[in-house]
Amino acid sequence: MSDVTNLLGGQGAGGYGGPPLPVGDGGRRMSGVTNLLGLDRDALEGFFAGIGERPFRATQVMKWLHQQGVAEFQAMSNLAKTLRARLTEIATVVPPVVTADRASRDGTRKWLLGLARGDAVETVFIPEPGRGTLCVSSQVGCALDCSFCATGKQGFGRNLEAAEIIGQVWLAARCLGQVPRGEPLITSRVITHRAITNVVLMGMGEPLLNLDNVVPAMRLMLDDNAYGLSRRRVTLSTAGVVPQIERLRERCPVSLAVSLHAPVDALRDELVPINKRYPIAELLAACRCYAEATDTRITFEYVMLEGVNDDLACARELVKRLRGVPAKVNLIPFNPIPQSPYRRSPPEVIERFREVLLSGGIMSITRRTRGEDIDAACGQLVGKVMARAARHRPAVAAGATL
Repeated sequence: MSDVTNLLGGQGAGGYGGPPLPVGDGGRRMSGVTNLLGLDRDALEGFFAGIGERPFRATQVMKWLHQQGVAEFQAMSNLAKTLRARLTEIATVVPPVVTADRASRDGTRKWLLGLARGDAVETVFIPEPGRGTLCVSSQVGCALDCSFCATGKQGFGRNLEAAEIIGQVWLAARCLGQVPRGEPLITSRVITHRAITNVVLMGMGEPLLNLDNVVPAMRLMLDDNAYGLSRRRVTLSTAGVVPQIERLRERCPVSLAVSLHAPVDALRDELVPINKRYPIAELLAACRCYAEATDTRITFEYVMLEGVNDDLACARELVKRLRGVPAKVNLIPFNPIPQSPYRRSPPEVIERFREVLLSGGIMSITRRTRGEDIDAACGQLVGKVMARAARHRPAVAAGATL
């Protein structure tokens, strides 16, 4: 049994089990050549050392790839011609492919991205005044099967490789005009048009079950020679894979969001089945440790389901549960998905719930629904799973270093 399957409790815990699936190598090799798009600084320096080049080549190529949006080695004019020729033979830059591009009435934009193995994932850009948030996917499908989420209903396909994760940022930056697309490289250049100010790993999949690929992608988001985002502007969202929260802190501490959705175990077991393996008390203890170690506030996501988790008793219990945890609660009006038994809580119910949280000293906001007319809202992403796990026993790929 794989280590990640162990994290989900194997055959006997909450229905999680099934054979481990083959694991990618972080996007490093494709058809005998190395895909440089998914290599963070350390990996790229290692690549160049392996061909007898000095480490500064990594910085040069990172800037071309991620700040200039250039994918052709021959266009990287500050590299020696001999190096450009060699890179053409042994390396490549292969992002996902845009197969659909839809724009919402509210300005939200959703891309369906085709992947090398025939799968597809969805990526969403949400513009706001002074802010632009890109929501990226980390897996094809999802094994966790949260009852209100369209992604989980597809089953699990595979982990995305690092190049497929950061490739979503790379493509969005190009589509949004953030990169100059091959203008002459100016080493002191500062990107003045930053369409993407924040990245959230809240798309398809459970990021903590794909840390080996998520971490290098996030390091590129943070690197000043790539996208240069601060740690507070990169957020990883998890349903609560508790052992991996500590590993995230050790490897790449960024802002953490937790899909909580219920204040008591009996209800959360139904909504977020991984709770059977890692109950609320254990999850909140891990969140408390993460917040203290990183000096950050944890964002707790709470989808509002009419008559299910939206009464005042739930609100009061949530206040008790979060006492002592540096927390902010995002109340998310439920976004409809096919064959769902749930309905969105009325606005006045959501507001009363929020008032209880505020009066209990818990910072809380109600998230504005964005992109609902193009199925780009929270919980609506589906993509395309080519080789999904059986619905009765979703499999989880091995691949995290545990």
